[in-house]
Amino acid sequence: MSELDPRVGLTVTHRRYVPYSHAHYAGNLVDGAYALGLFGDVATEVCIRTDGDEGLFASYSDVQFRNAMKAGDVLEVTATVTRVGTRSRGIDFEARVVCRGRPDRGESAAEVLDTPIVAVTATGTVVVPAAA
Repeated sequence: MSELDPRVGLTVTHRRYVPYSHAHYAGNLVDGAYALGLFGDVATEVCIRTDGDEGLFASYSDVQFRNAMKAGDVLEVTATVTRVGTRSRGIDFEARVVCRGRPDRGESAAEVLDTPIVAVTATGTVVVPAAA
């Protein structure tokens, strides 16, 4: 398998509202582990699409917490296959804030951001069962 594999470049995207029950710090900040959980979810769909199996997350080789995630945000999480091995798949992840609450405009006010905010990026490896 190689970069010529048609699975390389496959991108899966999920969107998720961050509930206030996940606020962990002052200012309604959400811990970075929230994004890692979402990366696991989107990686599962990647494995199902590429290999017909949920697969297992093996490791992260890089995680970067770039900007804050807050309760009330809408996150867009993408996973893109970058490498296909015999049983392993390299995946690049990105979590972007695409909507954000605006409490300065009212308790339930929010807006769609003109430019999404990149909150977390990562590179990881998943493994799938050997082909039959």
